[in-house]
Amino acid sequence: MKFIKDPVHGYVEVPESLLPLLDSPPVQRLRHIRQLGFSYLVYPGANHTRFEHALGAVHLARLMCSHLALDQSDVNLATAAALLHDVGHGPFSHTTEPLMREWSGRGHDDIGPFLASGPLAGPLEAACLDPREVAAVIGGTHPLSPLIHGDLDVDRMDYLQRDAHYTGVPYGTVDAPRLIKSCILEPEGMVIDENGINAAESLLIARTLMRPAVYYHHVSRIASSMLLLALQEHREEGGAGAADNLLATDDAGLLQALARSRSATARELAGRLTLRRLYKRAVYVGGDRVNPQALQSDLSLRKMRRLGMEIAEMAGRSPAEVIVDIPPVPADIMTAVRVQYGGTTSRLEDLSPLVHTLNRTRRVQWRMGIYAVPEAVPDVARAATEVLHVKRATTQDRLVVD
Repeated sequence: MKFIKDPVHGYVEVPESLLPLLDSPPVQRLRHIRQLGFSYLVYPGANHTRFEHALGAVHLARLMCSHLALDQSDVNLATAAALLHDVGHGPFSHTTEPLMREWSGRGHDDIGPFLASGPLAGPLEAACLDPREVAAVIGGTHPLSPLIHGDLDVDRMDYLQRDAHYTGVPYGTVDAPRLIKSCILEPEGMVIDENGINAAESLLIARTLMRPAVYYHHVSRIASSMLLLALQEHREEGGAGAADNLLATDDAGLLQALARSRSATARELAGRLTLRRLYKRAVYVGGDRVNPQALQSDLSLRKMRRLGMEIAEMAGRSPAEVIVDIPPVPADIMTAVRVQYGGTTSRLEDLSPLVHTLNRTRRVQWRMGIYAVPEAVPDVARAATEVLHVKRATTQDRLVVD
């Protein structure tokens, strides 16, 4: 057993069987990928990595397995999945996920082929673990998936606490020990007993409050959008293969490659990101001033790029000086969580009015951003308002209060 000191959970115990996986290049690569992408440009302490988060997930998975009294083979499988669940991430974590999906058709948790034939195949075999089973747990298609891939999984329990700790934002409070002790694993998924309702609500509240404060902070969204534009420009100049391979590097490797790109735009954007000379908000509006559902129709990075070029042309600016950022409309949370209450099983949202309030709040938190170089902001704001049919502001934006 290896003991690793963690600032969030204390000492994390890593079993001997997982040490070859822990020391493998794909897992060690996670030391060089920031957990929160560009959030460090907002919160200087947010330099924690996917590696730290993986260790935290292992710790909570071990606690969950102990509570559920799983047999040793299932414990080994669940903890290995917890350790490896983020090895498919590209540089800057979720920042590059849209490009990964658009260019390769896969997400960061679609890692079956990588586990079966890549550098992790040997360590998995040595640990008597089937790569297909590990991939199924991570991908959400295995009976043990709710531990790693669900509404009340150890992934969320760790990252909310960890992200709050490193950003200093006081919203990521999750009573993970209480929530774990309330969990019941059934064939149809994870259930909590009635004593865990408050703990589940604490996770809900944390996720909702952390969205605008951290995960969708406008500065982070601007930097992320600039990186995506730089990668698209780099790919157009250097060929698809060269750009696709960059998604297997780490944060520093990606920025260094963009700084040497054949594309002048990619080089310029990489320099701006390094020096924090970011674009500014020309338009930043919610669903009261645009129609989010209409904007989501056939939405892709290419469509947003075309809109950006149309706005830039109307504003008399170069295409690279305007970026359109239309994030997905937040899905409702916790709709699948069930609670054992009074001898029956009910959905959490039927027992907790807080779920409905927070889901409405999440939808109101949605923002569309049009970003531009500082000197172009007034012209771009006028053009974007016309191209995207942005309504004139009538009242101050606010959260829904019941």
